[in-house]
Amino acid sequence: MKDSKEKKEKKEEKKTKDIKEQEQAKETDTEQAADEVKEEAAKEAGEDPENSTEDDGSAGEDRTEPEKEKKDPKDAKIEELNDKVMRQMAEFDNFRKRTEKEKEQMFEVGAKSIIEKILPIIDNFERALEMAGSNEEEKQDPFMDGMEMVYRQLMDELEKAGVTPIEALGKDFDPEFHNAVMQEEGDADQSGKVIKELQKGYMYRDSVVRHSMVCVGQ
Repeated sequence: MKDSKEKKEKKEEKKTKDIKEQEQAKETDTEQAADEVKEEAAKEAGEDPENSTEDDGSAGEDRTEPEKEKKDPKDAKIEELNDKVMRQMAEFDNFRKRTEKEKEQMFEVGAKSIIEKILPIIDNFERALEMAGSNEEEKQDPFMDGMEMVYRQLMDELEKAGVTPIEALGKDFDPEFHNAVMQEEGDADQSGKVIKELQKGYMYRDSVVRHSMVCVGQ
């Protein structure tokens, strides 16, 4: 009887021990599962899993601090598009100004080219009128009056277009406007001045189309 009782007690002790070991194993599995969940959460949050346990103590304090304001993705996109539009508008304005300047330069070059071709015709008009003016009979000829009227009309239209003759006689010689082809002895006050104009020079707006061909006193 005594032996059977001892066997029964040992059997119950073993059974109790097995139950405790099973419970401990379950607790260990639960803790491992909890640790794995924490590691996964830390990875998703961009935190270091090894430091996650150390930060747990201060997690409560961090939550009380105000989080940094994050810019709304929509606002960031709107700001980016606005900046892009402003840049394109600035580029278009620069392109428009550059195009207008190029057009103006091309027009000026074309106008100067035409004026250069008209100037010899004006020279011939002036020579013809000068010769007619030296002859009294031709001076009173109605045909010459008509030529003079045409000449004046032509000069008026050129002046309206921005073509003006360069003043030369009596002016100080200026290589920007005058082309000296000869020198002559003159009075003391004529030194360095234009004393004869051999061919009239012209300007278109602010640029020289043809320099005045002059004689300079020395």
